[in-house]
Amino acid sequence: MAGILTNLQRTVVAGFILAAVLFIIYFSQQGYSANDFGPFFFRWLHVLSGVMWIGLLWYFNFVQIPSMPKIPDEQKPAIGKVIAPAALYWFRHAAMATIVTGLILAWYNGYIVQAVTLGLVDGVAKHTAIGIGMWLGAIMWFNVWFVIWPNQQKALGLVESSPEDKAKAARTAMLFSRTNTLLSIPMLFAMVSAQNLY
Repeated sequence: MAGILTNLQRTVVAGFILAAVLFIIYFSQQGYSANDFGPFFFRWLHVLSGVMWIGLLWYFNFVQIPSMPKIPDEQKPAIGKVIAPAALYWFRHAAMATIVTGLILAWYNGYIVQAVTLGLVDGVAKHTAIGIGMWLGAIMWFNVWFVIWPNQQKALGLVESSPEDKAKAARTAMLFSRTNTLLSIPMLFAMVSAQNLY
């Protein structure tokens, strides 16, 4: 067991193997219906990537940013050169996977137009709720790819910038990251309420 758990790749593969075992159990008891399994599968991928995205967003805002002033200056390069770039890689790709799987899920379930128009085309409150969640998620995705990541590249020295530009970029990235933290709370409320309250 330690051979699996001491290697991240083997751990993740083992997790997917266990998920496949659960699928086999489902298949043996329920049979397979693409109409039932397809939406579930994309919802699972959507939640899986969303957990990675929001988990890293909250890591940055609840752990890394508040802890940086407490880290001795000689240790800060380890964060900026090793940890932050790796975390930002998974952060932005999880954001992309979340938005793509969410759109596929909405299309698969036949409510993409209703959700994008916030339920205005059919007056269904569930579509308003899921639509609000989708729009908040889209704003957050945009912030990740087009504001936070370009500014983090400057702040971390991954692209050439002056010290003044680095400081400005770091502040901009932090403010938009905090904006996404703020938006993540009503976004999750809208998504969960659409599945449970309507």
